[in-house]
Amino acid sequence: MNRLFSGSANGKKNLASSISMQFRSFHSTNPNFMFEKILIANRGEIACRVMQTCRKMGIKTVAIHSDADRYARHVREADEAVCVGPAPTSQSYLNIDAIVEAIKKTGAQAVHPGYGFLSENSHFVKELENIGVTFIGPGSYAMHALGDKIESKKIAKNAGVSVIPGFIGEVDTLEEVIKTANSIGYPVMVKASAGGGGKGMRIAWNDKDVEIGFRLSKQEAKSSFGDDRMLIEKYIDRGRHIEIQVLSDGETALYFPERECSIQRRNQKVIEEAPSPFLDDATRTAMGRQAAALCKAVGYKSAGTVEFLVDSQKNFYFLEMNTRLQVEHPITEEITGQDLVEHMIRIAYGEKLKLQQEDVKIKGWAMESRVYAEDPYQSKKYIRPEGQGVRIDGGIFEGGEISTYYDPLISKLITYGDTRKSAIIRMKKALDEYYIKGVNHNVPFLRDVMENEKFLSGDISTKFIPEEYPDGFKGYNFSPKQIEQLTICGVILRYMDQYKLLTNSSNQAKQNPLVPDEFFAVTVGNVKHLVRFEAGKDKYSIQFIDEKSETVTKSFEVGVEEESLEIIKVTIGGNVHRFQIHDRTTHAYLLQFHGTKIPVIVRTPDEEELVRYMPEKKTVDSSNALLSPMPGAILSVAVKVGDKVVLGQELCIIEAMKMQNVLRAPRDCEIKSIKVTPGTNVAVDEILIEFK
Repeated sequence: MNRLFSGSANGKKNLASSISMQFRSFHSTNPNFMFEKILIANRGEIACRVMQTCRKMGIKTVAIHSDADRYARHVREADEAVCVGPAPTSQSYLNIDAIVEAIKKTGAQAVHPGYGFLSENSHFVKELENIGVTFIGPGSYAMHALGDKIESKKIAKNAGVSVIPGFIGEVDTLEEVIKTANSIGYPVMVKASAGGGGKGMRIAWNDKDVEIGFRLSKQEAKSSFGDDRMLIEKYIDRGRHIEIQVLSDGETALYFPERECSIQRRNQKVIEEAPSPFLDDATRTAMGRQAAALCKAVGYKSAGTVEFLVDSQKNFYFLEMNTRLQVEHPITEEITGQDLVEHMIRIAYGEKLKLQQEDVKIKGWAMESRVYAEDPYQSKKYIRPEGQGVRIDGGIFEGGEISTYYDPLISKLITYGDTRKSAIIRMKKALDEYYIKGVNHNVPFLRDVMENEKFLSGDISTKFIPEEYPDGFKGYNFSPKQIEQLTICGVILRYMDQYKLLTNSSNQAKQNPLVPDEFFAVTVGNVKHLVRFEAGKDKYSIQFIDEKSETVTKSFEVGVEEESLEIIKVTIGGNVHRFQIHDRTTHAYLLQFHGTKIPVIVRTPDEEELVRYMPEKKTVDSSNALLSPMPGAILSVAVKVGDKVVLGQELCIIEAMKMQNVLRAPRDCEIKSIKVTPGTNVAVDEILIEFK
């Protein structure tokens, strides 16, 4: 196949076009024929997801990868793989010339872009059109028109779609931005015209916010999308972010049940669900029809997503259209039974939709939790939950690297149930069984949200995280009952460890057997309990003792359902509780329960007495230092040694995953030393600046 692309540029183009025509001509007389080979111009979980459908359809796949991803899961799962450059995205996954060469080298007849990277790059689509290779997505015109926030608003307004009040056009200078913001009325949203994913977006409540937001958003947009054009619009406070999945073949445009995407952190979605607990059928239908009208206005061909902001009165306003597959597409698939990737491939091949609007119905409820790594490293232990109603879309494996060069998404955890309540119950169970060791992650936060009263009631908005976690997530607040359950688990583990020691160790250990009727002092966090333990044939008896009166306060019959090195399932009062074991010695355990890790120390009374004489380890005081909250690169430092700064003043800017984050002074103080310079790569909790 490589020989076909030798010679002049025009020769390459004509030959490729000829091949494409012959290929389609053959298809017209062979209805069962389909693309033989598809190159996936992406990485990670979405590349693996596309490969899954390709395998089902009997289509061979080609993976592209950077030097950093040579051992990645998507490379392993593809039929072929081609390296397209060094780790930085600009030199690999955004390197159009290298990707085009990979297409020529492998003879791929089509390209699926996934999401992100080149998925909404109309120049890339034109390059593929020039060599006769099919892009599995919309054409370059529709992509450019709808992928541009300014142009899409104009098209949407002309198509009868409700749009957010604001200035429909570009704003070039700070003076123009401030003037426009004041004419619209605060609060406003300053955002990049190109791209998405929360990058290049800032909320401004006053002129000062606009000045900072405009500067940082332009920098982010230039870095992420190569396009720093900005727009400004009215910010609707406490709105819901609700989106409509669309599917169009250029003639027929279908809309799917909505996805609720309001739980966001720094404008990036964290938890999604379908359908929304807020919408009624009338609003759902109205939003869907407007989304379909937008597709018809530009002859859209492929899957796409129309995003809306919905206020408390169910008024909805067009935000933007994502002309690609969305990260959260699995929850739509779960409640409709449709494979959106397969539909994209068939539409790209020229097939017409066989699905009718009346065939698209809601069945059940689905939720998606995005499991993110909070720092880059290799996962030492990685066990994914399984079971009915649980789906994992992921691109990470045990021992795999989570690089700072790319998105830190470990996987998407999807659960399905007949009702919203059953989907939440399955999500809680799955999160409790999601075992990740060696990498900090957000599973504890996701688990906490699943028990939040506002979330359970469906009373959510884009303000959910800042309102419910104003000081950030500090860990799960264990109740006294849960402390008792952790105490019981700790005692069971101590007994089992001692029993194994007795049966597998030396004679010296056997001379000090664990008495079947034993007392233990158990410390869970900063709570202590004295318990009496007795091992029966199939069950264990655990009694909580009041130390002063030496009377039994509570008694439990306990059984062990399942036990491994990582997880133990304990039955207490007829209910099964799942505990993850992250560290384990003969008397101390680091357990994860309800998503949060907590130390559990189990000692005999004699051991407890002796520990009083042990020296305590001193903690390091970091109150006089600015620590990096995340791994990333220092973009700028706004202060120098000796400067006197005030609370909230900008100290430096750190870029992490192409998001620029301003780090501010925690109090009024003087700068003692600066440990970093622009361009420095830093780890989480690394000292950046010291204060006097």
